Amino acid sequence: MSGDGLIHEVLNGFAKHADPIRAFRTPVAPIPTGSGNGTALNLLGLQEGADISAAALNIVKVMTIGFPMSTDVFSVTQGDNRVVSYMSQAIGLMAELDLGTEHLRFMGDKRFMYGFLRGVVQHRSCPVKVSIKVVESNKRKMISDLHSARSEATNRIKSLHRQPLQDVATDGGPKDTPSHESTTAAHTSSLPPLVHRDQPQGEGWIVFDKRFMFLYAGKGPFVSRDLMQFPVSHPDDGYIDVVIQEQTTRKGMLQGIDGAETGKNYWLETQHYFKAEAYRVEPHASDSYLSVDGERYPFEPYQVEVHRGLATLLSPYGSYNAEFSLPE
Repeated sequence: MSGDGLIHEVLNGFAKHADPIRAFRTPVAPIPTGSGNGTALNLLGLQEGADISAAALNIVKVMTIGFPMSTDVFSVTQGDNRVVSYMSQAIGLMAELDLGTEHLRFMGDKRFMYGFLRGVVQHRSCPVKVSIKVVESNKRKMISDLHSARSEATNRIKSLHRQPLQDVATDGGPKDTPSHESTTAAHTSSLPPLVHRDQPQGEGWIVFDKRFMFLYAGKGPFVSRDLMQFPVSHPDDGYIDVVIQEQTTRKGMLQGIDGAETGKNYWLETQHYFKAEAYRVEPHASDSYLSVDGERYPFEPYQVEVHRGLATLLSPYGSYNAEFSLPE
């Protein structure tokens, strides 16, 4: 019973387990009592994502029927320090509106809007160098891929519904079928190896060279009820969605609020969207924030890479409950 921060702590506890791969297969499900509750919104949708009763019912029903959902997680490394992130990393405006409003928790998720408006007034750029190992940046193609993946997930759940309950509980379905990476790592007693630890270079790596106001990267469409930041995110596609908001006018930032809860900001020309295998941030200053799953970390160089299907959430749908399509 928490917001998203306690889930971050639980997953990092799994990472320190004697057999972390096995620990990560333990299903996790939130009962939303925090400020943002993004994980619950992604699993249950906007209508039920803040409903404690609906969240509890999801746990009871899914644990009974047996449909846990594999989800990607990320390694965030700073020097020799490695932590697990499952939801998001943010720098610039999106980190400031979260970590910079901790003293306003009594406002609930309204504190995020206050922080955003304050950041628009201040209108600061983010002093960093960003390198990204890009897999896809075509926004229309990413929507098509999302619909294909969701269709496969829906068909998988339907096929499991047709099985006798005792067969589903014993043969496992998704919960006993780790994805590519975790299957390979299942015979070890350590976390998956870091394959992008060296300096970013080689095929697929780009450097984002425009001034920008924030970088927001993560997994799961909703980060709060008012913001669908990663509308084409899918739980186990093996990628992290990286959003960079190019420096624009205050008026342009305020206009971006309109329709943000339905992902309309995805189509802003100044908002760059990438599917990536990894990315690296190198700050040029030290007086800013780095938010990892809503928790504060040192604003120092860091690198992120994806571990496909490593963790497990409980979902009645087999994918995120958030609709997103091409505009009419």
